[in-house]
Amino acid sequence: MQVRYLIDMANDIGAFFASEPDTATAARGVAAHLRRSWEPRMRREIVEHFAAGGAGLTEPARAGVALLAQNS
Repeated sequence: MQVRYLIDMANDIGAFFASEPDTATAARGVAAHLRRSWEPRMRREIVEHFAAGGAGLTEPARAGVALLAQNS
């Protein structure tokens, strides 16, 4: 899958959780959604993109992917 699509999807998920007043809770929500809903290949690719700088990821998405990367 092209990383651009993964970035867009992660940002959409991040936008949903951005309404959460606590940013740590929002990040955990993004990470949980990615773990629960994305297949392993998609998770691996977004974590690799994050490790390479994460260009294009919004802050809520970036924080969630960072948690995902820590637990991978």
